Amino acid sequence: MTTAQNLQATTTLHNGVKMPWFGLGVFKVEEGSSTVESVKSAIRNGYRSIDTAAIYQNETGVGQGIKEALAENGLSREELFVTSKVWNDDQGYETTLAAYETSLQKLGLEYLDLYLVHWPGKDKYKETWRALETLYKEGRVKAIGVSNFHVHHLEELLKDAEIKPMVNQVEIHPNLSQQELRDYCAANGIQIEAWSPLMQGKLLDNPVLTEIGAKHGKSVAQVILRWDLQHGIVTIPKSIKENRIVENADIFNFELSAEEVARIDALNENRRVGPDPDTLLF
Repeated sequence: MTTAQNLQATTTLHNGVKMPWFGLGVFKVEEGSSTVESVKSAIRNGYRSIDTAAIYQNETGVGQGIKEALAENGLSREELFVTSKVWNDDQGYETTLAAYETSLQKLGLEYLDLYLVHWPGKDKYKETWRALETLYKEGRVKAIGVSNFHVHHLEELLKDAEIKPMVNQVEIHPNLSQQELRDYCAANGIQIEAWSPLMQGKLLDNPVLTEIGAKHGKSVAQVILRWDLQHGIVTIPKSIKENRIVENADIFNFELSAEEVARIDALNENRRVGPDPDTLLF
């Protein structure tokens, strides 16, 4: 269980890099002003972690939002933790190196804090990982990891990897708790991170979560995000509304009891809202 006390609280990755427990995700946020303003709202309200990806096609807006937010809030680049991901079409050694440069250019940044292999895909993720290792060894990126990797993908990767992934970002929410994968990552020093922690809104009227929220004077979203933290899961909820961005982060002033955590754990149905990594093969 994490003892995160505030929005700037960090977990330490296995290479010593500190990563915020909580951040803003921008999946499905339209490029342009929506992206710029959501990033600025998040940073203005204390967020220090922003997660994007090449396939989201909003890296330019994220970069603009970061640039404006740093200037307006008197922050330095080093105070932020910025993540992006290499898409399946760019997997392979040279193509991944080129994709990293493209992402940096769009973001207007000199380095990323975390770069991820977005999906295992079909058969190139080992070459892609070798490119990430190169970027890491050259000091071009602070940490490297994977996204949507099952245990068998991680085991296969580790057969040849020189560097162990620092993070595995996967779909996690109360209907898909991924316990086996979480246990494997914990045993191997890989930080687990949740995307779609709110199941894209599909859990917001769940009676168990509603009841627990009412007891604490918290929303269902806040209950779920607190559950993530208490399980040691980094989480990156998405929102474009400033009031929701603020509300999502208001989770450091209450604690779920062991019984409440167990009730939420029991909601697992192994149900996904995103693709299964074993079937997204291209």
